[in-house]
Amino acid sequence: MTDVDAAKRPQTNEASAQGEPQRIGSEGLTTPTEIGIARAAALFERVDPAAAAQHLEPILAADPGSGPGWILMARIRLVLDEVDKALDAANRAVELAPEDARPLAMASRALTLLGRHEEAVTMAYRAVIVEPKNPLWHDRVAWSLLAADRQYADAEQAARTAIGLDPKEGHYHFTHGVTLDALGHTDQARQAFLTSLKLEPENPVAQHRLALLNGEAVRPPEKKKRGWKLFGRKSDAVSGPVRPEELLP
Repeated sequence: MTDVDAAKRPQTNEASAQGEPQRIGSEGLTTPTEIGIARAAALFERVDPAAAAQHLEPILAADPGSGPGWILMARIRLVLDEVDKALDAANRAVELAPEDARPLAMASRALTLLGRHEEAVTMAYRAVIVEPKNPLWHDRVAWSLLAADRQYADAEQAARTAIGLDPKEGHYHFTHGVTLDALGHTDQARQAFLTSLKLEPENPVAQHRLALLNGEAVRPPEKKKRGWKLFGRKSDAVSGPVRPEELLP
C-alpha cells in the first residue's frame, strides 16, 4: 500500500514535534555549533535532507554534546530512510536531553521501522511520561502497539487520549479509526474515518481506509512479519510529508 497523507499538518504536527526544525535564522546565535545547526535546519526546510546531513555531520563531530544537533540529525536520518543512523542519533539526543520527549518519540519510530516492537512501545510510553499533555506521543503509543500486533485496546485508549487533547486534528481521528478497525468495531471505525475526513477532506490515506471498510477497495494480503518493510519507502511516488505509520495495511 503506497497511500500517503499529503495534506499539510498544523504547526504542532508529528514531523515538527519529532525534531523537524522550525524556521530559524542566525539572529541571536553565538556559537559555531548553533550557527551550523541553523544552517542545516534551513537546508532541511528546503527539502534537501541529504545536504542537511552532510552539513551537520562535521558539526556534530566537532561538538558531539549538542542535544539540538542530534535531535535534528535523527529527524534527517528518518527522512533519508537511514533508520539505524536515526536510532543512533535519537539515542544520543536522549542521553543529552532526557527532559525532551522528541528524541524518545523518534527512537520509538525508528525501532518500529526496524521491527523492534517491544522497545518501540517502551520508548513511546517514555515520551508520554516526559510530556503527558502532548497528543503526539499518545498517537505514537497507538501506532507502536498497532505495528506490534498486540494490545489493540491500549492502542485505542491512546488514540482516544490524543483526540481528547487535540480534537481538531484529523490524524488522531484516523489513528482512532485504525485501532477500532483492529478491534473489529467496524461501524465505529467508519465514523472515526468520516470525522477525520471532515477535518482533512483530501487525506488519501483516510479515504482509502474508509473505502476498505465500505468494500470499495481490496485489503492487501496480510504480511507475515510486521517489520519496517511494511512502511513507505523512498521509491513510492509521494508528494508531501509522509507519516510511515499510516501505510500499515
